[in-house]
Amino acid sequence: MGDEVRNKRVLLRGYIEGIPKESDMILNTSFLKLKLPEGLVGAILVKNLYLSCDPYMRSRMTKKEGSSMPPFTPGLPIQGYAVARVEDSSHSDFKKGDLVWGVTTWEEYTVIESPGSFFKVPDTDLPLSYYTGVLGMPGITAYFGFHDICAPRKDETVFISAASGAVGQLVGQFAKLMGCYVVGCAGSKAKVDLLKNKFGFDDAFNYKEEHDLAAALKRYFPEGIDIYFENVGGKMLDAVFLNMKLHGRIAVCGMISQYNLAKQEPVHNLYTIISKRIRVQGFVAGDYYHLYSKFVDEVIPLLKQGKITYVEDITNGLEHAPTALVGLFHGSNVGKQVVVIARE
Repeated sequence: MGDEVRNKRVLLRGYIEGIPKESDMILNTSFLKLKLPEGLVGAILVKNLYLSCDPYMRSRMTKKEGSSMPPFTPGLPIQGYAVARVEDSSHSDFKKGDLVWGVTTWEEYTVIESPGSFFKVPDTDLPLSYYTGVLGMPGITAYFGFHDICAPRKDETVFISAASGAVGQLVGQFAKLMGCYVVGCAGSKAKVDLLKNKFGFDDAFNYKEEHDLAAALKRYFPEGIDIYFENVGGKMLDAVFLNMKLHGRIAVCGMISQYNLAKQEPVHNLYTIISKRIRVQGFVAGDYYHLYSKFVDEVIPLLKQGKITYVEDITNGLEHAPTALVGLFHGSNVGKQVVVIARE
């Protein structure tokens, strides 16, 4: 029958407005057998090890039209990317002991009834937590968003917003490997220093200290921007439009400045898309999951050779996961926010 264990969980209390708060989530405990139910075929039971905190999760805490993912269900565990270990399996592709990553729930143990979108961890020489970040969804977002959508060329100018986050830090390093000139923005001096001294950006600035974002970008890109990797939206996007070069490219994967607003800010400089022939394309990591093996074949050697580096902000304990998630929207994290439930 399988041993019955306590299963600590983080539930969504109800749909929210504005910036998330710890009180929007509830910590409770259920009980679960460490054995899949009889007759449940094609499923896996996993022990969650590392949880990923990502800005897109805010959009799932509200019922919103046009979202790429359905909203969370109040009273049930929050969902998010995680690294996990298979405890039981009735699926032919997975066996007990396999290390996997994919979308699971914020609890210690989860039954995944349709694990078709889960990936096996291909290399355990690197930290397992990397599969919530550089070798998981954020890494796929950065790699294909930059290389495929932005189509970079040597010596082009690249601007990245929210550049010290899980995606931005990687885009900047991929751009430097291509021989591009790279500038990023972040929300504190410590993060700006990280961009220049740890990730090798050519320059960086604190957007909170700039009263005129368009003028700031003109200062760093006097000849204009070839490529903008968009993580923020709002006033920053407006300023970027004014500074783009002819035939510039903008890859849009996030708009964190807009997620907590009941009414999103308008963008005023859209006419430049026509006058400057700018290509603007939105995308999600799932568009490229079929190329995951190509991605890890490229990126794992870069990590092992020290050609790219990755910074994580680690929080220990599922009970602290709500605080870690909320911190994303206050700029509290430095690097990829990860919550450790268990290390094995």
